[in-house]
Amino acid sequence: MSKFDIWLIVGLGGQVLFTLRFFVQWLASEKQKKSVVPVSFWYFSIGGSFFLLAYAIHREDPVFILGQSMGFVIYFRNLVLIGRDKRNSLAAQETMKPDE
Repeated sequence: MSKFDIWLIVGLGGQVLFTLRFFVQWLASEKQKKSVVPVSFWYFSIGGSFFLLAYAIHREDPVFILGQSMGFVIYFRNLVLIGRDKRNSLAAQETMKPDE
């Protein structure tokens, strides 16, 4: 397998992951009968963005690099916010428990 083939696989793999995030979001929304963004959407976004960023760096494409870099930061930030919200919800539940 040539170097070109490997980078083509990296780029296509990233694009597949990035596309799968939309299917994950669509299926979750259909299941709940409303628009939702499941946590797995952000993991697919990070995975796809990682491979697409690597591909963009290999191609030395500054526009593609900038676009994927910004998205990468946003996807991680969303996971941080989700984690913070879950911790706050758990803490609130703990304070609401009656004394035993």
